Amino acid sequence: MRVDILTLFPEICRAPLSESMMKRAQDSGALDLRIHNLRDWTTDKHRMADDSPFGGGPGMVMKPEPIFAAVESLRTEECTVLLMTPQGKSFTQAIATEFSHRPHLIIVCGHYEGIDHRVTEHLADAEISIGDYVLTNGAIAAVVVVDAITRLLPGVLGHELSAGQDSFTDGLLEAPQYTRPGDFRGWKVPDILLSGNHAEIAAWRKEQALKRTQENRPDLLQ
Repeated sequence: MRVDILTLFPEICRAPLSESMMKRAQDSGALDLRIHNLRDWTTDKHRMADDSPFGGGPGMVMKPEPIFAAVESLRTEECTVLLMTPQGKSFTQAIATEFSHRPHLIIVCGHYEGIDHRVTEHLADAEISIGDYVLTNGAIAAVVVVDAITRLLPGVLGHELSAGQDSFTDGLLEAPQYTRPGDFRGWKVPDILLSGNHAEIAAWRKEQALKRTQENRPDLLQ
């Protein structure tokens, strides 16, 4: 999979996406990640990528010209253009799975007071938000999206079943996990996990997943 990130702050993306699993995904060829500075597509001597909003109001709005120029220069026949914005559709595991099957993603990161709406109307294929809050810039959100999608690519995770047992994959939160030592400060691992009975362990995990979801995310059960 190829992913192009367009941002005014490329270093925000480079650091977290060059470590651990994301680095291994790139080294193996599963992920072809390219991070671009949007100012490279500006045409004025000051490399201005933003301007004051029509109609007044605080802050600055990202200009459409460099965004259109960047996307049009990077676009392939099979690409999907995503716009990171608080006004977008909530990003979920199901959406991550859907996008993991796309061969090429171009992710446009919003900043300041937002992006000229003509980008939304005439360039973006989807608007994506990672939650009901506002971040300093969209590059942080883009990192979250790329991480969630990349770990679903074939061969990226160390165990092929790992992604299938994650929270949200089956609509529930993941059951509690334990490791050694079996007794830590008097808190013991549930006996069922030490029993070796895989059927009973699976039933216990299902029960615990339902309980955890009911306590922390009852909305998922509706």
